[in-house]
Amino acid sequence: MKQYDVVVIGGGPAGMGAALASAETGAKTLIIERDNRLGGILNQCIHNGFGLHYFKEELTGPEYAYRFVELVSKSNIDVMLNTFVTKIDGKKISIISPAGAETIEPKAIILAMGCRERTAGNIKLCGTRPAGVMTAGQVQKLVNFYGKLPGKRVVILGSGDIGLIMARRLTYEGAKVLQVLEVNSTSSGLARNIRQCLEDYNIPIQYNTTITEVVGTVRIKGVKFASVDSNMNIVDGTEKYLDCDLLVLSVGLQPEYDVLTRPNIDKRTGGLVVNEYREISEGVFACGNVLHVHDLVDNVTVESSTAGRNAGMLATKGLNRGQEYNVYAGNGIRYTVPSTYYDNKTGELEIYFRVNKKYVNGSIVIYSAGEIVKSKRFLAINPSEMESIAIDKAIISKDISIAIKEDI
Repeated sequence: MKQYDVVVIGGGPAGMGAALASAETGAKTLIIERDNRLGGILNQCIHNGFGLHYFKEELTGPEYAYRFVELVSKSNIDVMLNTFVTKIDGKKISIISPAGAETIEPKAIILAMGCRERTAGNIKLCGTRPAGVMTAGQVQKLVNFYGKLPGKRVVILGSGDIGLIMARRLTYEGAKVLQVLEVNSTSSGLARNIRQCLEDYNIPIQYNTTITEVVGTVRIKGVKFASVDSNMNIVDGTEKYLDCDLLVLSVGLQPEYDVLTRPNIDKRTGGLVVNEYREISEGVFACGNVLHVHDLVDNVTVESSTAGRNAGMLATKGLNRGQEYNVYAGNGIRYTVPSTYYDNKTGELEIYFRVNKKYVNGSIVIYSAGEIVKSKRFLAINPSEMESIAIDKAIISKDISIAIKEDI
């Protein structure tokens, strides 16, 4: 096995973006991908809407991925396909490839493994376990990759973006999407997907509603569903039954960091905790959905470039650190990425965050030493959309916090 400065785990948009940025620093870089091709989940996302921010063009998922595949193919980055990482202990990476079991120990590692979908077992879905209960990603792959329609009368549980997009896609293919059921009072998907995938096709969505039972033995025959109160308890007398032959689950994503022996997890995001360099520990970096779930692949690319550049710098020249301070989530903020920054007075610190509810008319503010040092106005801000704010590091010191300040 060759010696590498930087090894990237995952060959999707995050992994390719990170590898390209790493290689630009002069670091000898390797991508490890378990699939038989690069591109990750984008290969099955044939709808458009990608690249509007990064490329200033509207692309499909495969088109977006292909641009990076081409860049990787023209670089000096090595790629191992059909290769599984079984464990990462410190900087030791255990892999199984067509050549057998091996261990790699680079100077830096970048984690870009993405997410996996939450399943019926994850959400403790009640009832039997018949065929016809699938995640949105599984349905997407069947329809887009293999041209198979897994059902004609469809109920979708959850309003994540993949589920919303598949509501439209299944409609295109001749299926009837009967209902989208969402347990929360608002959708977890982008507002544009609610409009373009549901409202434009007269597909109804019911909020504060969940499935109480899956009905069927060999094949799903229908579902029972009911309203829930503010404490997520079933409201008596609201249960109804609906015939269907396909239940699609779009109930969230789980960052996939199982190969790490000692992960430091942020309970708010379910992902990994990082500093401003996207480093989870000395020489181990993370980017993309393994860190926190993104709503736009364009943001994944930007973040992966940050991780890749810093991993390459660490491996070849070293990083300018300084004193480390905390970035706190204040009023109205669910979490921040990063969680810490270095007081080296160089460049800008960009903080990504999500709010905990919808806000209208107010400001995003950054506090340092008890004083407001940055303020950014907004008209409306939603939990489903990731936001960011950048600040010159020369004007901050010690711990900082970011908060929502509503207009009075």
